[in-house]
Amino acid sequence: MLPPGAVPPDHVRYVPAAWAARPETARPARERLAALERLGSRLFVERLRLEWLPGTPIAPPSAGLSFRRPRDTQELLGLMTRVLEGTLDAHSRENLSRRTPREEAEHHFARELGRYVSPPDWWRIATLSDGAPVGFVTPGRNHYNPVIGYLAVLPEHRGHGYVDDLLAEGTRVLADQGVPRIRAATDVGNAPMAGAFRRAGYTDFEHALHMTWA
Repeated sequence: MLPPGAVPPDHVRYVPAAWAARPETARPARERLAALERLGSRLFVERLRLEWLPGTPIAPPSAGLSFRRPRDTQELLGLMTRVLEGTLDAHSRENLSRRTPREEAEHHFARELGRYVSPPDWWRIATLSDGAPVGFVTPGRNHYNPVIGYLAVLPEHRGHGYVDDLLAEGTRVLADQGVPRIRAATDVGNAPMAGAFRRAGYTDFEHALHMTWA
């Protein structure tokens, strides 16, 4: 699950889940969007805000993967750099137009993961039997909620269902801490990631409309 990138939107408006399908929420939201557009703004991306609650089943660990903690920050930054290839995250794609993948990874780490109030010991790298990494997940606590902060599969390992294993492991790490909920977010257009969260029992409770004047 990839979070907002280095260039924050100028304005974020929160709307209920399924807002566009309900006349009572669609009309006022579209009117506000139109008003912002008249001022020169535009919709940059719509994001799902998701939530997992205790009691929701967690898939058992996969027999084909092992999980370990990152050896150090540099190892995680290396993986964060590699997963930017082919990313579907709108903020990351925009940021890559002005930064190298390594610069974007470092900036993302500094703005989000490095600010967690939870220990990096919670983070997990998934590996195959030969030790080769396939992806990572960074469950943690920001200043508001327990979160699945970053969830990604390396380009060469996409399409094999590893995202489900990674999300289950990240959810398990937080559930073992007795958290009251877990929050996450992803772009509406990132269908593979949105599908993984829904299969894992996360429900979208709200959408965020990110506007920009860029």
